[in-house]
Amino acid sequence: MENNQENIFVGLDIGTSKVCAIVAALNENNEINILGIGKCKSDGLTRGVITHVERTVASITEALQEAELQSGVKISSVVAGIAGDHVQSFQSRGVVSISNAEHEITQQDVERLIEDTRKINLPADRKIIHVIPQEFIVDGQDGVYDPIGMSGVRMEGTVHIITGLVTAVQNILKCVKRSGVEVNDIVLEPIASSDAVLHKDEKEVGIVLVDIGGGTTDIAVFEDSTIRHTAVIGIAGRKVTDDIRHGLGILADQAEEIKIKYGFTYLPLLIDNDQINVPGIGGRPPMDIERKLLCQIIQPRMEEILEIVGMEIKRSGYHKHLSAGVVLTGGGSLIPGTAELAKEILGLPVKIGIPRGFRGGLIQEIENPMYSTGVGLVLHAIKNRHRSAQPKQIKIDGKFSTIFKRMRSWFDEL
Repeated sequence: MENNQENIFVGLDIGTSKVCAIVAALNENNEINILGIGKCKSDGLTRGVITHVERTVASITEALQEAELQSGVKISSVVAGIAGDHVQSFQSRGVVSISNAEHEITQQDVERLIEDTRKINLPADRKIIHVIPQEFIVDGQDGVYDPIGMSGVRMEGTVHIITGLVTAVQNILKCVKRSGVEVNDIVLEPIASSDAVLHKDEKEVGIVLVDIGGGTTDIAVFEDSTIRHTAVIGIAGRKVTDDIRHGLGILADQAEEIKIKYGFTYLPLLIDNDQINVPGIGGRPPMDIERKLLCQIIQPRMEEILEIVGMEIKRSGYHKHLSAGVVLTGGGSLIPGTAELAKEILGLPVKIGIPRGFRGGLIQEIENPMYSTGVGLVLHAIKNRHRSAQPKQIKIDGKFSTIFKRMRSWFDEL
């Protein structure tokens, strides 16, 4: 069977260190079953952006084939993620008048207002990825989140606009298409991850999601159930691996393996100071180092990442509104001691976020922070399935506004 059937959804996380495809099914009770996971090493991206098309196509193809084999589903379309330090976000305002005889606000009025907020001067090389409503003001009354049905003569609105490089989006579309499948939608990765690991109560009281991946660290700040700030930092787990590689004089694959097996992020909590056998290269004999030395290599880089996260939280203006603290996710959060280091640097409660809430299938396999983005992309596809029922015509010529038009169901972004 193919995934153009209504109940099959596929998320494709094209990351700097891995490409991951997740196949899920929705049953008649709206319960989600994970049918298949395909994962492949990625080496065609730098800091979240595709820099080598052929390698990326090969990785996507392998991940999709593995997911098809495990799920028994023929994949025909996916929802893909986008990241990279080219992603930028800012606030925009718009205003419209309500001109119908009853002065009742309709869906069309809201669409006109959202369209008004999009009238901004963007450089030719940038496109809008998401327009996320913050709040509405009806005849001077603020704090309105759903104005449809209200009476008024003037409606203002504030939105959070996220933009990215045209070429970055084009390259994602191109690579996925060359792998033999269509792209139904492109979603900013921190938005996807937040759907997978954050609870709606956390989003209401105020929380920040920090997704430490291979090439980028993605940030999303929530308050009053709405995204208030997003950022993508071009420093993440790959830099930690590079530090180990340079510090110990070993190959990148060896450094990654040592990081995963023996890595530790917070020296004051390191009790077990075992000897680690480091392989020699070029015929040199292996050597033993203390785990403490490895921690001293890892910790400064993780501190740098978390300090930049702290600056982004302050820049958002919501650092005093984060009652639920911080949720860390992504493969970089798996290094022991990361949560404790984040708590010290950010001065907020910290927990590790794991995708949960599935009915059946590969539940144990999916409950891992490294799959947060892929799971979130699946959840996004499910949430927006009704407007995804008609196939989208996505053009790779810079005029792909169709993929970004979310006017009918913009409330889904709240």
